[in-house]
Amino acid sequence: MLRALILSGLLALTGAAVPAQEARVLVVDIDRLLSTSRFGQDFLADLEAARAALLAENAQIEADLTQEESALTERRTELTPEEFRPLAEEFDAKVTALRAGQDEKARALTQQFENRRQLFFQRVGPILSAILQERGADVLLEQGATLLVRDKAVITDLAIERIDAELAP
Repeated sequence: MLRALILSGLLALTGAAVPAQEARVLVVDIDRLLSTSRFGQDFLADLEAARAALLAENAQIEADLTQEESALTERRTELTPEEFRPLAEEFDAKVTALRAGQDEKARALTQQFENRRQLFFQRVGPILSAILQERGADVLLEQGATLLVRDKAVITDLAIERIDAELAP
């Protein structure tokens, strides 16, 4: 690389033409491919349903625990500290166990999403590769990794059309 820069500099100083070796770059918005294409939406529909179910389950657990805590708080006035302490500790242990269980479910869902995302890109990779070849490009970048890009280099809409044509049910 350094040799090429030095050579280019020397050639420029001597007035000799520097051979152009342009790399054509295309840009795609990966999140849009996943969220906008019919294939991506279908691919993630069951994960979204599982996420919604987990949120509903969390809301129900929270409501149940709030009710249980209120009942325990009311009983506190009727009980001695020695009688109340084991009940409070049992409730705290229950809350901790439920939180740990729900956190584990959330982590598992996140991992499932990441696995699905990787599988999605394995499936759409050949489509993106074909577009790259058709356009005579050498590099495909994620849109979030670019500072400036001309519209003609962005292939997201074309990729979504092709993905839907080739992979959507």
